[in-house]
Amino acid sequence: MTASKPLGIAVAALALALPMIASAQQQNIENLKQMKLSGVDASLPPVAQEGRNAEAIRANLKRIKLPPGFRIDLYAIVPDARHMAVAPSTNMLFVGTRKNTVWAVTDRNSDGIADEVKPFAPSAKFHVPNGVCWTKDGFLVVVEHNRVLNFPAAEFFYEGGDVAVIEVVAQGKLIPPEEESYNHHARTCRIGPDGMLYITLGQPFNVPPRAKLALFNKWGIGGIVRMNAFDGSKREVYATGLRNSVGLEFNPKDKSLWFTDNQTDGMGDDIPAGEINRATKAGMFFGYPWKQGRTRMTDEGYDKDPLPPNITDPQVYMDAHAADLGLAFYTGSKFPARYRGGLFSAQHGSWNRTKPIGARIMFTTLKADGTADKTEVFAEGWLDGETGLYRGRPVDVAMMKDGSMLISDDFAGALYRVTYSSDDAKK
Repeated sequence: MTASKPLGIAVAALALALPMIASAQQQNIENLKQMKLSGVDASLPPVAQEGRNAEAIRANLKRIKLPPGFRIDLYAIVPDARHMAVAPSTNMLFVGTRKNTVWAVTDRNSDGIADEVKPFAPSAKFHVPNGVCWTKDGFLVVVEHNRVLNFPAAEFFYEGGDVAVIEVVAQGKLIPPEEESYNHHARTCRIGPDGMLYITLGQPFNVPPRAKLALFNKWGIGGIVRMNAFDGSKREVYATGLRNSVGLEFNPKDKSLWFTDNQTDGMGDDIPAGEINRATKAGMFFGYPWKQGRTRMTDEGYDKDPLPPNITDPQVYMDAHAADLGLAFYTGSKFPARYRGGLFSAQHGSWNRTKPIGARIMFTTLKADGTADKTEVFAEGWLDGETGLYRGRPVDVAMMKDGSMLISDDFAGALYRVTYSSDDAKK
């Protein structure tokens, strides 16, 4: 019994400390909302962009295979780099993580390589700020595990530790706190053509228990919700029947919403297929947990139920367990014509497969009616075929104003820039 006393004391101390920590974090937000100082250190030391690590990453990029004429280079060292939001007016972007930092990445001299990477708004005390996106008028939305913040004109006022903020959804109000989990807790976001904020909410189980389904459908867990991007009002569940979507994007041509979905683990190497889906209206149901990819779900006896009606099948079936995450339509004019208007998507790479797969960038062409046509590998080589080890794990893709494309990698902790030259294509 004596040995357990120190542990018991530690647990009790932690229980007492947590409310005080939460209170201090909320006070920081209240200060920022009123444009008051929080007392945080404003020096914000930048991340080193050169040295042994940068050299090693550049060497790894020599292994990447791309179509003729394309080139990939190191754009920035960004620890734990996940989803990206390219600034609308300046040559910089913000990068989310699954830890406690949002990074501000700036190319100050416009030479195609970032000069500065430093933390953004540290006084906000982020928790899994994976999702970052822009409103039409230049407000940066940061979606955390269970909170949503909105930063006015962030690209112009990110230099110090304190930044003006709008609390869209307070801590503990995006999902019920009792449903918080370290599993599938990375959110992604986009502003729709309707001006509403769309957020993916992964469900926390490998397979959801039946007892949770009604609650999850009510909150949009295992789906996509939308709300006012400034005060969280008019919240509604936009799509259901997903397991864990970690990437969404609107097609600027027809305004349809495309999103990835990661399917159940532990079913073998080759099932179930990963998904890229397309929604054209609110209320669509995408089949999970009764159906995933082409496979019926057997856990919890879902395969014994009649298949629910009105299931919308995926646009693209991806390799099982490749972990399809961020995606974006190519909106530039520098890539060859066949890529313009097409969909690029990132595969993070498998963890529960006997033979690893993924860690690559995929490309999907579209038909005239806006649906998916053919999908192919665009960039690969981060997964070492000889050793089976990962040299990088792509998370997201984003389009730059100059027609180049960025790729984030949370394993190497880097952003890569892909460019095209017709002269290189002739070599």
